[in-house]
Amino acid sequence: MDLRPSLVTQTDPALIPRDHDGPAVVAIGGGAGLAQTLRAVQDYAGSITAVVSVADDGGSSGRLIQGLDIPPPGDLRKALLALTPQPSLMGELFSHRFGAADVAGHSLGNLLLAALGELTDDFAAALQIAGHLLGINGRVLPASKQRLLLLASIDGQLVSGEVCISETAGTVETLKVGPGEARAYEAVTDAIREADQIVLSPGSLYTSLLAALVVPGIADAVNKASGSLAWVLNLITQRPESLAMDGAAHLAALQQIGGITRGGTIVSNSTAFTPPDGLEQVTISELDALQVGWVVASGDLHDRETQWPQHDPFRLGNLLSQLV
Repeated sequence: MDLRPSLVTQTDPALIPRDHDGPAVVAIGGGAGLAQTLRAVQDYAGSITAVVSVADDGGSSGRLIQGLDIPPPGDLRKALLALTPQPSLMGELFSHRFGAADVAGHSLGNLLLAALGELTDDFAAALQIAGHLLGINGRVLPASKQRLLLLASIDGQLVSGEVCISETAGTVETLKVGPGEARAYEAVTDAIREADQIVLSPGSLYTSLLAALVVPGIADAVNKASGSLAWVLNLITQRPESLAMDGAAHLAALQQIGGITRGGTIVSNSTAFTPPDGLEQVTISELDALQVGWVVASGDLHDRETQWPQHDPFRLGNLLSQLV
């Protein structure tokens, strides 16, 4: 039974539930970095659209996509939860992860999204329904409506799959997604075109942010959009994906591999802290940015209350609100 018409009709009003004045913000990326960005923009955005990478093939998501024809739900679930305004039983259910039996390691939220995808036969509609159930402040869209395979050339070696790419040391020379007919979800390119502000989120450089940007149609939409563009620079390097890459190298990858040809504002942390062993803070000079058409906006963005370095959502939101 296809339940899509009745369920989607019920959720249409919840697509962009906020009606106060404020810019239309589109945030692009995946994983924890996108989730933190979504928490940051809620303090000033009038509407929020999360555009989420769908090339993940690890963990619970990787297990589910082996037998189901759905995009990997994990990063989409994280974005939904980041946009959920208040603690709730539904939020707890979407967050719950099983510890034993056949479902050990699975997030209940991932299973619920998979079930909604089967009930509606439309994963984008499943996300709308989940957003309605959670009462989210905004909407969550997959970068593409189909599951994608991330493909990279690393030091001349072809590496396939998000997990393998993230674990392979070396220089990423090219990055693309398969299958060959893969295209951006039309609602995504529409949202980018209509946005007042586009925010490129921090996180795994190649396997989260660039994995979304290399979906055909997305970088082109960002380049042609009239809204302002802000890129939240990572706080630290990541082993081995961006090990020893400074801010200028991150920016070069964004342009040369991610396909971003326009300029914008790089949002950079200005305060020093001690990174985990073997990793380094990521910074960029104003001169390096200016030489390739970008400017730098710096602030104290490090969250001192977390064990692993991450951006403080309140401070990040305050700085991003000044860049619209």
